[in-house]
Formats: sequence, C-alpha cells, structure tokens
Amino acid sequence: MNTEETYSMPRINEPAPAFEARTTHGVKTLEDYKGKWLVLFSHPADFTPVCTTEFMAFAQHHDDFQAVNTELLGLSIDSYYSHVAWVKNIKDKFGVEIPFPIIEDLSMKVAKSYGMIHPGAADTSAVRATFIIDPEGVMRAMVYYPMTNGRSIPEFLRLVKALQTADAKKIATPEGWQPGDKVIVPPPQDMEAANNRENEGYECTDWYFCKKAI
Repeated sequence: MNTEETYSMPRINEPAPAFEARTTHGVKTLEDYKGKWLVLFSHPADFTPVCTTEFMAFAQHHDDFQAVNTELLGLSIDSYYSHVAWVKNIKDKFGVEIPFPIIEDLSMKVAKSYGMIHPGAADTSAVRATFIIDPEGVMRAMVYYPMTNGRSIPEFLRLVKALQTADAKKIATPEGWQPGDKVIVPPPQDMEAANNRENEGYECTDWYFCKKAI
C-alpha cells in the first residue's frame, strides 16, 4: 500500500485555490484581491539569505507592481511572529521596508493547496513557487524554482504586463517582450485566412508568423 501523501497542483486558466489566512497585515483571503492582479509567492523559510534577497527585490519593485494594478503576497511555513521579526530585521539590517503581507502557514494548508510542497526538495518547506492570478481569481501563470536559486523579480513584473497586454489586445507576445515591442498576431485558423494573412498589413515572415505594433 502506498502511504505517500499526495499534493494538489493548481492549473493554468482554472480558478486559483481559495484561501483564508493570517498574515502580517491581518487576515487575507483570495476574494480580497478581486479586481486586482495578484502575485502570490512562497519561500522556504524566514531568516535565510536567498529569501532575504528576493523579498528585498519584491519590496523594491512594489510600486512598479502597484502601477499595473498588481498586489504582492508572500508565504512561508513559519509563524506570524517569525515573519514580523524577519521583516523588522530586513529593515534594521538592510534598510528595506517590506510593504506587502506575508502569510503564516504553519498548518501548510495554503502551501499544499497550491502545490508548494515538493517532497523531493523538502517535506516541511515550500519551494520557491510564484503564482500570477488575474482579477477574476483565475490562475494565469506558475513558476517553480529550486531551494538553491533566487528568482528574477523583474521577470514576474514583465510577465504580468505581457498577460495584461495579451488580454487587452487579443495577441501573443514573443520571447523577452517588453511594453513598446511588437507583438505576435495569432495564427490564422483556416485556409482562407492563411491565404489572406500576408495581405493584411502585418509584418510577416510567413503566413503563420506575423507581428504588429500596438
């Protein structure tokens, strides 16, 4: 009999798992973020060096996320008191104030519902998982990093902007896309559209690969 515990994993373009959790800014629920984009990210533990660099980077980009209607929410399987002490330590030792809430998840309830626990990495710590949730509470992107390597926070800001642009303009974005770059026109869906594509005024390399400015 297999007694190994299984862990759920959210899926892109499906509703993000609901939660209600104590944080450093009071109790928060997923519903609190309705109407805003949310970047929910986990870290293995408070008072660890890699996590400290990531939290400072998130803090330093906080205003940039706010400018695109996006909130930040951290999580680790540590207590509220540990979070408070760590936040104060970052401010005292590094001069960086952490302006966003951090979830207390001693029960691992939120971490398990989001698939943040990977037994191959650690049984009692959340890996470096990052989730981008849209204003309707739908999971739009998920990125997992190992314990040993820090994330690039500007990439998550870029990804939020790319998702917002794709939604607003009904397009796709190429590798490394930044606001102001050309975007990809969705490929034609039938032969007639394919035959007409190169005459539609786009910058086309071939019928299936066309770009445009927005």
